[in-house]
Amino acid sequence: MAKTWQPHQAKKFCKELKIGQAYYVVKNLETRNAPYEDPKVYAEYVFTGHLPFTANPCTDRGYSADDLCRLFGPVYDTPPRGLRNIADPAPQVAAPLGSNDYRGYLDDAEISGLEKHVKNGSDPYTRGMKGGAAKPKRSWW
Repeated sequence: MAKTWQPHQAKKFCKELKIGQAYYVVKNLETRNAPYEDPKVYAEYVFTGHLPFTANPCTDRGYSADDLCRLFGPVYDTPPRGLRNIADPAPQVAAPLGSNDYRGYLDDAEISGLEKHVKNGSDPYTRGMKGGAAKPKRSWW
């Protein structure tokens, strides 16, 4: 049966955890800048040793079990259902338009807009130079 430790049970979590076993925490992601990202994912932590002075269990990077539970709790001993691991690739939201059944027709306004876009993009005075150099300045004298 899956166990869960709430933030106020941090000391109990430190006593009951097993070194080398994975524990999971749910993280909330900001979706304003990434609207197609999952709003909640889980992160996996494996405790490998103990801290020198407090003897609290810690990860290989020195993250304390007590801090993990208090700051990011609740902590689960099995992966939460329905959530994606934060280390897994994000879901694909873009796809090809379809097989050969899609036909796009451009009218005159779209063609002239595309030509203008190409013409503006190829002007050496309006685009950046290679290697991050500054744009060339036009000299009037």
